[in-house]
Amino acid sequence: MELAKITSKGQITIPAAIRKFLGVKDGDKVMFVQEDNKIIMMNASIHALLEAQKSFQGIADKLGIEDEQDVVDMVKEIRAERSGKYQCE
Repeated sequence: MELAKITSKGQITIPAAIRKFLGVKDGDKVMFVQEDNKIIMMNASIHALLEAQKSFQGIADKLGIEDEQDVVDMVKEIRAERSGKYQCE
């Protein structure tokens, strides 16, 4: 268990062990989420990545993407389509 003292301005210093566990450094953002009678602090960047992964879950299967090469091929195809589109205008 780690403790932190609140300053008169409502600020705290996150203990080093907690910062290391969360993977945050100077300038990073943390977010606070209320769950029942608890407040959970988490790395905002990691949370955003996990939410994005959840949003895209199942999309690869629908698009027939099986591996990284399929992604590379799709990007090349989209770039080719867009470059042709801009040349015609």
